[in-house]
Amino acid sequence: CEGEPVLQLSSAEAKMLALSGLGLRGITAADGSKKPSTMDVVRHLGLLQIDSVNVFERAHFMPVFSRIGAFDKDAAGLFTPVEAGGRAPFVEYWAHEASVIPIEDLPLYKWRMDAARETKNRLSQALETHSDLQAWIVSELQARGPLTVSQLDHDRKERTQRKGAWWGWSDVKLTLEAMFMFGLLTSAGRDNFSRRYALPQQVLPQTVLDALETADSVTSRKVLLKRAIDVLAVATVKDLNDYHRQWGTYQKAEFNRAIEELVEEGALVPTKVDGWTEAAFIGARGLRELEVALAGTNPTTILSPFDPTVWNRDRAERLFGFEYKIEIYVPQEKRQYGYYCLPILHNRNLVGRIDLKSDRQNSVLISQAAWLEPNVSAKQVDAISTGLAKNLKLAQKWQGLDTIRIEPAGTLSAALAAANK
Repeated sequence: CEGEPVLQLSSAEAKMLALSGLGLRGITAADGSKKPSTMDVVRHLGLLQIDSVNVFERAHFMPVFSRIGAFDKDAAGLFTPVEAGGRAPFVEYWAHEASVIPIEDLPLYKWRMDAARETKNRLSQALETHSDLQAWIVSELQARGPLTVSQLDHDRKERTQRKGAWWGWSDVKLTLEAMFMFGLLTSAGRDNFSRRYALPQQVLPQTVLDALETADSVTSRKVLLKRAIDVLAVATVKDLNDYHRQWGTYQKAEFNRAIEELVEEGALVPTKVDGWTEAAFIGARGLRELEVALAGTNPTTILSPFDPTVWNRDRAERLFGFEYKIEIYVPQEKRQYGYYCLPILHNRNLVGRIDLKSDRQNSVLISQAAWLEPNVSAKQVDAISTGLAKNLKLAQKWQGLDTIRIEPAGTLSAALAAANK
């Protein structure tokens, strides 16, 4: 289905196109204003992957910061609680991993809800085993409106035994997650970062409910693939799959059909990239960008470990020569770079990584270690450290912290400390 390549791209062109597609060389505000909004970023990327680690900042806020700078996290409304009958601009679902998406996009994942129900696993077994618990959850939500797992656990003590598997989830939590995955429940914001579960009819607009009823699997997959190629700009089949995790244990035949139809329609143009062993595609946005070939570079910025620039480790290495691993689960004595190192983007390259911590008690942003990539030349260090120091100052103010402290660990720290003075 890949077809013969009709375009040949250099690795530098592929990198430039990718950064443009990812919105790291600028995002246009839908309302014509000078500064794009959080919604502009989410609509551009299609999703923000959710993560709870809060050493520096939670991962779902970082892609917004990396693209538009400091913003009001509360005003962004990613997790604003809504009651029955209320509406929110965002909803959660498994769009990549657990993610925030625009609420109107939820029907695009109906195929995943249906396929998950048909897949025999712990979640499907949970509903079969706890059908009485499912009925009780529905009745509680109908009577009380959206609730968190702790609120439901508290009222169902006899069914909240903690288990060893699935992160020690209770029967209530396991049943809630199964119902959420299958589309029987949806999200209604969060309380203290705990998801509030709701019946779809309580918080989803009628247009979304109607679209969920009529969504076609292949059509939805094609929409998601076109969005993925818009963001990635140039991508292999595996890259396109990874963006919305379209394979998994689901029907790969539907995915292949969607790819074939998009190639036939000209929405995916077969492309060869220098140095890539696998065939690739370019989409409409990438072709437009290739014609314009905008001059200039992206601003220096830190990225989240779950930014779409780096969440696909194979692609990050292929595009940028950047080998990346989050060392959260690596014993401290075996860590090479730090607990939660953030990639550093500078001049169209991933040039290093920095282990940041927001010491909120003492109001200090701490660089616990900062590292240059081995291939960075000495003449680049001043520009990198200057750009990074400016970005850290922005991050410090965004976090509401008073000062920055640069610890000496790492090959970039001395230059960064000098630039931070």
